[in-house]
Amino acid sequence: MLYHLFRYLEKIFVFPGSHLFSYISFRTGLAFIMALLLSTMLGRRIIDYLQNKQIGDTIRELGIEGQIKKIGTPTMGGIIIIIAILVPTLLLANLTNTYVLLMLITTVWLGLIGFLDDYIKVFRKNKEGLSGRFKIVGQVGLGLIIGLTMYLSPDVVIRENKEVKGETQRVESVLYSKHDVKSTITTIPFVKNNDFNYADAFRWAGHNAQRYGWILFVLVSIFIVTAISNGANLTDGLDGLATGSSAIIGIILGILAYVSGNINYSGYLNIMYLPGTGELLVFAGAFIGATIGFLWYNAYPAQVFMGDTGSLTLGGLIAVFAIAIRKELLIPILCGVFIIENLSVVLQVGYFKYTKRRYGAGRRIFKMTPLHHHYQKQGNSGIQAIFQRPLQAMPESRIVIRFWIIGIILAAVTIITLKIR
Repeated sequence: MLYHLFRYLEKIFVFPGSHLFSYISFRTGLAFIMALLLSTMLGRRIIDYLQNKQIGDTIRELGIEGQIKKIGTPTMGGIIIIIAILVPTLLLANLTNTYVLLMLITTVWLGLIGFLDDYIKVFRKNKEGLSGRFKIVGQVGLGLIIGLTMYLSPDVVIRENKEVKGETQRVESVLYSKHDVKSTITTIPFVKNNDFNYADAFRWAGHNAQRYGWILFVLVSIFIVTAISNGANLTDGLDGLATGSSAIIGIILGILAYVSGNINYSGYLNIMYLPGTGELLVFAGAFIGATIGFLWYNAYPAQVFMGDTGSLTLGGLIAVFAIAIRKELLIPILCGVFIIENLSVVLQVGYFKYTKRRYGAGRRIFKMTPLHHHYQKQGNSGIQAIFQRPLQAMPESRIVIRFWIIGIILAAVTIITLKIR
């Protein structure tokens, strides 16, 4: 809103300083600071309110050291993150930008699903929360909205890049087509001229290949939104783990959005130019500021938990952001922590059911899942699991920091994939 106001003042009244709002870098910095202040200052008030209303988390007995101390810690703190993201974005971003609107829809959509889940757990005293079936329906519905909007919106376009080589020495100059086009092209890592077209999977369909390519793109969007949203939810089991991991991922997504939306940088890196995606940097600034600010209260020992209100929202935002900038195939690298946490649960459950059918008694791969709990459990503590190491239980803060370090390494690898091809 402020963006549109100052743009108007600049055109009509030549208002001093209004031109600053035309710079994405200025608005991104402002969004970061505003989100950081909101999440820390407003966060304290919300935490006090949650404590006064006795809106505390119900902790399952997992036999983990320090777990009992967390009983009664205020939950539903994801409200802080959502407010800290929405307010700066609404004030500072271009609200006519389709990509920004998709991020706002995602924030509200998954925020409501997560809030409903937390509400059932806290106020209805139902530890199961919202039925998993309804969560999946909500996530699939969002993925469908994102995929169809990317397909139908005339503003969601790309400009294809071509590499030109000199005769005597290797000189690369990137030329872009003169017109923006609708396309199912995305980025695939570690491959030279790394554009992958979903329509290529349907070459046998002739003229209908592009249409089928969009169908595949929509299905992939649904899968990614569901997987990463649930992955972030599972990761939110230790103080600051999901919050810090999301902040790291948000920084990289902001960088990727900026270079993809700037024709000079995308030309230098020889990646596809995506008109309009640069505006997502403003949203990324708010996202990073909100998560870092929330970490002020969520770091060990946590004064508040984000609950599903925050974790489902953060995971969904990361997934939709990556899809919007055509970097969804980089998610296995960038969101490696979320994916490993997700896979640990899938493998554990699958292996347990398989061995129970075959041997009559279920066996485990890890001492406990999601994976971060595996490191909290003492080895050889009576749990029959393939992996017993480490034998000594790790302190929670050490596990979180090491997972952050892994996240930083994966973030660095994601960036260098732009040049390693």
